Amino acid sequence: MILSRPEQRDNGRVADPPSPLWRGNGVGETRVEHTSNEWVPHEKRVCLSIIIPVYNERDTLVEILQRVQAVPIAKQIILVDDGSTDGTRELLDSLQDDPHVRVLYHARNLGKGAALRTGFVHAAGDIVIVQDADLEYDPADYVRLIEPIVENRADVVYGSRFAGGRPRSAAVWHVVANRLLTTLSNLFTGLRLTDMETCYKVFRREIIQALAPRLREDRFGIEPELTAKAARGGNRIREVAIRYRGRPRQQSKKIGLRDGLHALWCIVSYANWH
Repeated sequence: MILSRPEQRDNGRVADPPSPLWRGNGVGETRVEHTSNEWVPHEKRVCLSIIIPVYNERDTLVEILQRVQAVPIAKQIILVDDGSTDGTRELLDSLQDDPHVRVLYHARNLGKGAALRTGFVHAAGDIVIVQDADLEYDPADYVRLIEPIVENRADVVYGSRFAGGRPRSAAVWHVVANRLLTTLSNLFTGLRLTDMETCYKVFRREIIQALAPRLREDRFGIEPELTAKAARGGNRIREVAIRYRGRPRQQSKKIGLRDGLHALWCIVSYANWH
């Protein structure tokens, strides 16, 4: 079931309804913020919609869900299975009775971008967060990620793996490719991001749901497309430093050469989007 109001149980009690979030008229800007992980003040509590695209993540799915559910914020979890074939779908079937979780299925593998589009339109929370189903990104960072939006200092927040320097678990080739794509994206968007390709992209719900019907990319091209379209919308975009623990290359689903070249095309193409 979709939670239209966040009166769900959180740590044995009913969570308070969120206060309205006012959307400012800021222009595209980016700032890196090093914030705490302290709990959001009572009067500023909100409900999160966490979109988790899933493709063959049977070995990590249970643990990532436990980590997400442990975050003490009212939440709606939306899992979008993108045609898994490793037993993940059967595992997801067992979650159908959980009132805080919605599971959606693609009949075949379409790609991360397609899975995100499916999830975005079902979001009911005040703030929407993208969460990968592997264990590279830590949901304990949610509080610091939503803080600029809750405090009305941003409309969109990116969690940067590189704002505090290169994480030791990140491969050199991955860092170089990311910096190349991020630098080119910045040239076309006017932003000052350090990690355009990050999984952790956080939006006010009204912003991402206005964008969702116009998103086109099915695969990893969704990252530069979202960035370009969010920037052109005049939204206040900020970065927050996050923790990151990369998986071994043989286990990861990082973009390959073909995806990288397509990302370059997306950066140039969507720079002129209206």
